[in-house]
Amino acid sequence: MPPHVAAAAKAARYNRRVFLAPFWDEIFIQDNERKQSRAEAEATCAVMFETYIALGYEIIELPRTDIARRADFVCEQLAI
Repeated sequence: MPPHVAAAAKAARYNRRVFLAPFWDEIFIQDNERKQSRAEAEATCAVMFETYIALGYEIIELPRTDIARRADFVCEQLAI
């Protein structure tokens, strides 16, 4: 990780728990808004996971389910 990125990440911390939407092949789509290829999207997710761990965050992976259940999961995790 470049030093300036590490310094910025240290200076502007998120909550210690970070929600991460995993790469999910079954719902992957490439369109005008999502230009990454399947391989790029999967690699981006892996890099995000590794980076958050390296920066000391606790990753909470969103379940691979429908939107309503994902929203319920987030609300349960946040106790709201």
